[in-house]
Amino acid sequence: MVQQPVVGVPNPSTVTPIRPLFPLQAIGPTLGLLTPGFILGTDLARAIPTDPAFAPIGYQVGTFTVLPTFAQSIGYDSNPDQTSRQIAKGSVALRTDATVDFRSNWSSSSLQGSLRGSYLETPQNEAASRPAADGTVRLRIDANRDLRIDAEGRFLVDTQRTSSANLQAPAATSRPLLAVYGGSLGATETFNRLSVTLRGSIDRSEFDNARLANGTTINQSDRNLNQYSLQLRTAYEVNPDFSPFIDLLGDTRVYDQRFDLTGVRRDSDGIALAFGTSIGLARSVTGEISAGIQHRTYVDPTLRDINAPLLNAALVWAASPLTTVRLTAATGVTETTIPGSSGVLTEVATLEVQHDLLRNLSIVLGGSYLRNDYQNSTIRENGFSATARVDYHFTRWLTLRGTYLYQKFDSTVAGSSFQENTFLLGLRVNP
Repeated sequence: MVQQPVVGVPNPSTVTPIRPLFPLQAIGPTLGLLTPGFILGTDLARAIPTDPAFAPIGYQVGTFTVLPTFAQSIGYDSNPDQTSRQIAKGSVALRTDATVDFRSNWSSSSLQGSLRGSYLETPQNEAASRPAADGTVRLRIDANRDLRIDAEGRFLVDTQRTSSANLQAPAATSRPLLAVYGGSLGATETFNRLSVTLRGSIDRSEFDNARLANGTTINQSDRNLNQYSLQLRTAYEVNPDFSPFIDLLGDTRVYDQRFDLTGVRRDSDGIALAFGTSIGLARSVTGEISAGIQHRTYVDPTLRDINAPLLNAALVWAASPLTTVRLTAATGVTETTIPGSSGVLTEVATLEVQHDLLRNLSIVLGGSYLRNDYQNSTIRENGFSATARVDYHFTRWLTLRGTYLYQKFDSTVAGSSFQENTFLLGLRVNP
């Protein structure tokens, strides 16, 4: 079928609210694996639709609107290895990005998705070159007026720092890959103002082996695991702008190997209770926020149970027609291989402000914060990243983008702390 251009179609991720990178998996194994930056820090969130005169061009393919994007950037990275200052080796940076967003144009039900892939090439430090990718596809089936069925597939691919506390392989020839992928299936039944949602999820985490300069490898297969979770949400719509809810979530994490390399069984069960509300204050502030408590029990008697607070937020504030503020936050109990430590209390928060200086000129300022507190261990980690990005639209299909990213990561583990400055200038094409 011939593709027909569709002018001014907004990015699908801006049509309906997209949950933050660690949404319902806020107590899942993914949270805390990544330091701020690259996926989390370089493009903190998708751009807000620009002036209609410079909106991206889409293609009508059957009953779908498809928006492809390609970007090529060049710049400099002061520490692409993300290692300590003493051994940091800067390099010219070449970054390639490709995205495909799509959404259905059906009268009822919907299918939409967003797929992103990036590759950072550092020719003066090849060992630091690395890929990254993430994607989400969501299907909503309107079975009848009161019943909605939702399905979701998701994946994330990134690399581990060789100086990570869970890896500690400074002699690695490259950064080992990690992959997280899974899916969810749920249903929402509405009884007048009351709605009940039941959703089940399966997520898998896989870790590539670390290859050392002497030809040996560090086997990380003992970190591979599956997480099975079930969420029950009960919400009541007081009015269209205020819908409080109660979330009850239980999950179990099962490792591929019965024992890790230190002889410990790390399988565990968790339960969480949260109270929150969705917000839509005159359409100027939208999103949801919740808080509660979580408890995690481990199979191995040497690992202590964990009780921790739970906080999640995904808010968008349209401060003015030209200025938008986004806030996302999540907490969770994540996995670790540190001997004696049962888990990591992890906190992640991102704040982003976008302002349109002109119809075709916008600036984005943002920051991300990460904190890891290893239980029953002296290891503490704090990460921070700041981003400044300027987009100048020559036409609706060609954009000049300049990006600066600063990252700072402090750890009590010797050799794990680092600082990094990245400068990129490139062209973004929406064919």
